[in-house]
Amino acid sequence: MLRTRLLWFTLGFSVTGGSIAHIVWRDLYAERFAISSDMKEKFSALEGRVSGLESGGYENPNPAQVES
Repeated sequence: MLRTRLLWFTLGFSVTGGSIAHIVWRDLYAERFAISSDMKEKFSALEGRVSGLESGGYENPNPAQVES
């Protein structure tokens, strides 16, 4: 009887521990994927803005043009 209770306790403890570990692992993996996806999106937006500034059709005025 004691062996049976010990067996069921060990089995239940193992299943519960495995379930909790699986939930924690899944949440950590989802968080990592969300962070990397967010960073890729922000860097692509930043790259687009920088390339827009670099290829913009503005010219720096000469000091002689500003004074007149």
